[in-house]
Amino acid sequence: MFITISLLMAAACLLPAVGKLLSHPKMRQAAAHFGIGWPNYQLIGVAELAAADGILIGLWWHPLGLAAAAGMALLLIGAVITHRRAGDSAKEMAPALVVLAITIAYLAIALSSGA
Repeated sequence: MFITISLLMAAACLLPAVGKLLSHPKMRQAAAHFGIGWPNYQLIGVAELAAADGILIGLWWHPLGLAAAAGMALLLIGAVITHRRAGDSAKEMAPALVVLAITIAYLAIALSSGA
């Protein structure tokens, strides 16, 4: 179970990170929508990439996985707040909320299994 949730979480971090780091037009539109400068928005992609790496390394060194997930949870809470400030609907917030749920599940499984 821990391996499955780890891989799911790593993918959930990696996909948006790649979009930001490769300057996908939808990501550029999102940055403009939120009023975040593009270089700063790409830094969010760097954080997401670091979280994905930390989660994968956490398969062998669990404290790093926990730290990466905790950081990702904070990032996602910030994302939900940013969506709310932008007046976005629940549908527009759904990706952030889904990844936050995956992150919470990862933390719950990791902590309960002694990982």
